[in-house]
Amino acid sequence: MPLSGELQALLRKVLAALIGAALGLVLLSALLIGGFVLLAKAATLGLAPWVGEAGAFGITGAVCFALLGFFFYRMMRTPSRSMGRPAGGRSSPLAAFRRLIVENPWESVLTAFALGITEQSDPRLRQFLVQSGLAFLKAANAMDDGGAENDERPPDTSANDGA
Repeated sequence: MPLSGELQALLRKVLAALIGAALGLVLLSALLIGGFVLLAKAATLGLAPWVGEAGAFGITGAVCFALLGFFFYRMMRTPSRSMGRPAGGRSSPLAAFRRLIVENPWESVLTAFALGITEQSDPRLRQFLVQSGLAFLKAANAMDDGGAENDERPPDTSANDGA
């Protein structure tokens, strides 16, 4: 079954956009790698008068391996439980909102999709969607935790909780 002309044009545009994005990613990667190579050469040339050429290559290589090892160490390390929460047990509204999104990804996606569709339309509908989405996320948390969370607490009373 042959495709219609409009569908073929749309597929060509999508394919061109994907190819353009891939070429852009390759170009940016090449520029980034080339910049690191030039930075390593500059460090070697700068160190050569003080420690000799072999010493400069050794120091530059050791620094590169140390940076690479640090990168992989950070990538492979498992995050601790208390990393996302500030000291004192208090959390900002933004941190609580991020935690809700992490704990309920599909509900957050659906709420964001609904908000994206209604962004240009009625502001009352948008406000209703935000309120109902937050109520839905709180209900999901209450079911997971066994009780409702009180996120509307005034900030001045939370300072007395940690003592």
